[in-house]
Amino acid sequence: MVLKDHIPKDQYEELVKRRAKELHQHKARTTSVLSRLLFASPNSPLQYPIQGFKVLPLTSTLIPGLALHAGERSSYKVSLNVSKGVLTTESTAKGIKVQGDDGTRLILESSSLVILNYLLSKVNYTSTVYHIHTADLASFQFENHEAVFPITIKQPRLPVLYDMGTDISSHVTIITKTFLRYKQLKVLLSSIRSFYSNIEVVIADDNLKPEHITGDHIRQYIMPPAQGWFAGRNLAVSQVTTKYFLWVDDDFVFTAKTKIEKLVEVMEEFPELDVLGGTVQGNQFYFSLIYEEGEEMDGGCLYRKSKGKFHSLPGYPKCFLASGVVNFFLARTQAVQRVGFDPKLQRVAHSEFFMDGLGSLMVATCDHVSIGHQQLKGYKYEISYSKFRHPGKGDTERKLQLHFFKNHLKCVKYG
Repeated sequence: MVLKDHIPKDQYEELVKRRAKELHQHKARTTSVLSRLLFASPNSPLQYPIQGFKVLPLTSTLIPGLALHAGERSSYKVSLNVSKGVLTTESTAKGIKVQGDDGTRLILESSSLVILNYLLSKVNYTSTVYHIHTADLASFQFENHEAVFPITIKQPRLPVLYDMGTDISSHVTIITKTFLRYKQLKVLLSSIRSFYSNIEVVIADDNLKPEHITGDHIRQYIMPPAQGWFAGRNLAVSQVTTKYFLWVDDDFVFTAKTKIEKLVEVMEEFPELDVLGGTVQGNQFYFSLIYEEGEEMDGGCLYRKSKGKFHSLPGYPKCFLASGVVNFFLARTQAVQRVGFDPKLQRVAHSEFFMDGLGSLMVATCDHVSIGHQQLKGYKYEISYSKFRHPGKGDTERKLQLHFFKNHLKCVKYG
């Protein structure tokens, strides 16, 4: 599906210009010299750090591991060059010449290799521009040999930890979004209480005529009418205070197989996981996403493959990694809050969340935890609801136009 074919012709040229500007700003925020491909020269006499050297912004830090391993010479001369900081070393040692101390280019020269290496072991780097996450490339030279190594300049982040407590209610909050389905919502809530008497339930409600939902451990947030599914998800997730939340649709129903504890067990076993899906009425929907960046001006292509999956989780043969899962999943609250749900997607939107989370969210699916699905035929708002649930062609066109600009895509393929 070529997305530019869904852009009005009279808007295309200006839209592409705005998209190119946004892409440039995106790259300025997300790329650095750490993306540059570096090669190590063969048989180099230079010793230097190749990975893991991090410094705080504007803070003097010793560069570890600098040394020269060379045969006997009458004189040894090395230089270090940086661009986003300054270099300093001790200048009191006898028998050595130091040039450019406290500058971007530091030159050390001595007739003694031992003294030279002593001074190299005392070289400090200090970044001169404040940035929370950037990098510098240091050039280390001796005669015809040159090595380039990265210096990561990063402000450390404070950890955000959750006190899990001992009860499932301190681990997980159940969240849902409801619209024109109060009857089904009440069935869902009743089923939750049949298995989890005190777990917190957060409801985002954008009904046309809101009805107050009562009950212990229930928080209902009334929204303006018909704001849409993703706006409701954002609201609900923003109110979660537990480490995890369980997303359920308002027409689902808990059964004896809806064991939240089993999903938490897998997430705790694999802390790198962010989203873990289950099955709905035996349906274990999942998919993989393959993204090809393509040419910068044209944009990339995204291929969504239904039933696409990766390898299983060690020790859990019924769980395996994927890119997206069914609409019943346990998620790490902090990780999902970082990705968010685009409120421009009001109606049919599920894969789009995982598209936005590609490269940010580690996703898996399991088939040993399941939830039921209520029958919807014949209820009061069926006709009215269908108009919102199955929007016209215009909604689909807007979604494709959004992919073109926001995700910088040239094409989307479904298979």
